[in-house]
Amino acid sequence: MNEYMLLPLAALPFPQIDPVIFQIGPLAVHWYGLGYVVGILFAWWYTKRMVSTPRLWAHDTPPMKPLDLDDFVIWAALGVVVGGRLGYVLFYDFARSVSDPLSIFAVWEGGMSFHGGMLGTIVAMVLFARNRGINPWSMLDTIAAAAPVGLGLVRVANFINAELWGRPSDVPWAMVFPGAGDLPRHPSQLYEAALEGLVLFLVLRVLTHHAMKLKKPRFVGGAFICGYGLSRIFVEFFREPDAHIGYLAGGWLTMGMVLSTPMVLAGIWAMVTAKTPAKAAA
Repeated sequence: MNEYMLLPLAALPFPQIDPVIFQIGPLAVHWYGLGYVVGILFAWWYTKRMVSTPRLWAHDTPPMKPLDLDDFVIWAALGVVVGGRLGYVLFYDFARSVSDPLSIFAVWEGGMSFHGGMLGTIVAMVLFARNRGINPWSMLDTIAAAAPVGLGLVRVANFINAELWGRPSDVPWAMVFPGAGDLPRHPSQLYEAALEGLVLFLVLRVLTHHAMKLKKPRFVGGAFICGYGLSRIFVEFFREPDAHIGYLAGGWLTMGMVLSTPMVLAGIWAMVTAKTPAKAAA
């Protein structure tokens, strides 16, 4: 008997929230886009506060000035958007992009990859840091400490959009998502919002402001990369894989797991090898 036949008929109702917050003529403001904007603006404000607090940094000397972060906002936005879109195209929708190259630019249809957005942001950070004479590892630490807030907001927007839903489930909080059939499913978007957003932000906050790990360049960045990878791998067990990709092996291995595993290893390496830099000669 199909295991889904055993699932309960009752489920929590899906909250009907319009994905469009408001619209003026052809201009529509979506929760998804707002999540990105608020996440970037929060990161801008939060990172400026960190670099304005000398005690958090090695030898009480911040690696950059608040003005540098003012200039980096545009770089970060481009890295997230361009990297996120290209990552989705390469990792999740390559066949369509080859057959229809113009679909690469169809961002209004959705399709952003966190892994691609992260790589795009890292490229932007490295280029910007080298241009300004900033330690790239400290740049990574600074941005990573604030990134989970934006991640959490975007996952909540995924929930509002009724996309990236979870696997069929009989948990009491399962929901029937519009467009996902009649089976109740895990609200896996909210699992990700909690783990990648709230929990990861609080862990990094403890590391930056209590354990003082910003004094060891790349430790906080490594903790973020490792923490995200572990969170994503865990949630992938509850999340429905993309229909055009499915499971890669064993009926459980997903593309998200494959892309997140190197992140965990790289994050562990960064934390283990991080050390306080020698004080510059006066």
